[in-house]
Amino acid sequence: MTRKFAAETLGTALLVFFGVGVATIMFGFRFYGLSPAAGDVCTALAFGLVLLALAYAIGPVSGCHVNPAVTLGVLLSGRIKPVEAAIYWCGQFIGGILGALLLWGVVARVPSYSRTQVGLGANGWGADSLLHISMGGAFIAEVVLTAVFVFVILAVTGKVGNATTAGLVIGLTLTVIHLVGIPLTGTSVNPARSLGPALILGGTPLSQVWLFIVAPLVGGVVAAAIHYVLYPSKPATASVPKPAEPAEPTVDNPSTVTQ
Repeated sequence: MTRKFAAETLGTALLVFFGVGVATIMFGFRFYGLSPAAGDVCTALAFGLVLLALAYAIGPVSGCHVNPAVTLGVLLSGRIKPVEAAIYWCGQFIGGILGALLLWGVVARVPSYSRTQVGLGANGWGADSLLHISMGGAFIAEVVLTAVFVFVILAVTGKVGNATTAGLVIGLTLTVIHLVGIPLTGTSVNPARSLGPALILGGTPLSQVWLFIVAPLVGGVVAAAIHYVLYPSKPATASVPKPAEPAEPTVDNPSTVTQ
């Protein structure tokens, strides 16, 4: 469990540092140039590729959840115990905060950086959304996107999945989800990813972070329910011992011959 805790802490920290780091550079510093679509694509690829690499690097240690919503879906699917899930959650939230602090320590040394103007890749709705989505729309979007993401993870890591290609599928799925979600909410689908930057920035990001904790967790529950319906687990059946077959009559064992 110590190794799993360390893997989840490290993995989540790296996911936040690189994924949120690209988001901060693209949208905070306006590095996307003349088209925000360029920032959308770059950020989506950053999150997807980092998760893909982590899946193969720490997957053999902890399964590479690096996301409390994923851990909740795995817990509800009966693959881990509640105590183990709690340890994963602690590691993920600690990792998310550490990754955000490390990122802030780097970008804060750029002369043009400002917490209020540049930010730190936080999620949001209303004025903090590229499309100015409402709170209700943001909640629905995060539930749906997280449900799809977690369901894919449960499916490709289950008995019918292929462990060799699972990391690739998961990484590409997160990329597609970010392509859709960034203009809406900045894409959370991960409470640990959202909490770290919000704690550092404070203000509106911190007041809105509850949605990006609750909605992804709801999405994880929905994903587990869908997975249960489509891939129901078969209850184990007790094997009934068959009656012993009567011994064949042999010359060496004349007592077996019917009289």
